[in-house]
Amino acid sequence: MILHGNCLTVMPTLPAGQYHTSVTSPPYWGLRDYGLPESDWPEATYTPMPGLSPITVPEWTGCLGLEPTPEMFVAHMVLVFREVWRLLREDGTLWLNFGDSYAGAGPRRDEGFNARYHGKHYSSNKQGDIDRVRPGRFMPNGLKAKDLIGIPWRVAFALQADGWYLRMDNIWNKPNCMPESVQDRPTKAHEYVFLLTKSERYYYDKDAIKEHMAESSIARLSQDIEGQRGSDRANGGAKTNGKMKAVGKAYSFKRRVNEGKVPGQPKQHREDREDREYYGSRNKRSVWTVATAQFSEAHFAVMPKK
Repeated sequence: MILHGNCLTVMPTLPAGQYHTSVTSPPYWGLRDYGLPESDWPEATYTPMPGLSPITVPEWTGCLGLEPTPEMFVAHMVLVFREVWRLLREDGTLWLNFGDSYAGAGPRRDEGFNARYHGKHYSSNKQGDIDRVRPGRFMPNGLKAKDLIGIPWRVAFALQADGWYLRMDNIWNKPNCMPESVQDRPTKAHEYVFLLTKSERYYYDKDAIKEHMAESSIARLSQDIEGQRGSDRANGGAKTNGKMKAVGKAYSFKRRVNEGKVPGQPKQHREDREDREYYGSRNKRSVWTVATAQFSEAHFAVMPKK
């Protein structure tokens, strides 16, 4: 079943505690007017970061992402994800993709564009369309022109203060990132994918997303430990249980699961420790290199289907 509509009106109609996960990429603050009908947002109070005093923003009518201040945008994000909290199971997870914005009094026409995007056969004129839909920007209080506002982290810390567990700030590395004409900073090539949870313990299938171990790690774990002479210099020569080897054994730590045999290395571990299998894989790292997909409409960072 696919439900299509405004999250403010659709989510309240759904049953509480029935959903395993939420994966979403909300509109980024101050970057695009999607031409959607305006929504009525109530007055909202939230805590910007654990340990800080709450702040209250007034009621407002408009589209998410076009709020006049970062504080109001963060408040609306907190409101939305309070409803997501209600819908998720206790072991549910939230995967939240966010990009950042820069402080400035208004958009630059060349910001984020160059000849790479001219002359292609799109159903919309991306350059012209982006000039049309990019909203005017406001200078946030306390910030200076060209300041990176830190919107993803403002939202993440506010959700943390609202009760969510902030578990990981995964980096979406985009190898085909949008070019920028800036000359005084690196080109932005990443966004964040935050992992947040309702509970300390939650469903997370680490085996489903394991990645291949580096060849250097495989070689290191495959060394003949017993054939190494070792060193007498460990702990200033005070080591009493044998010489220090160049690498630790793959079986040197007790594991919760039995997992297998390191190629070329015998099982020579303490008998009171469990075996650890070896599949040439490792736990998923927090930097994800995923190229954006081609898209004929006016959007530059579409996630691929696979």
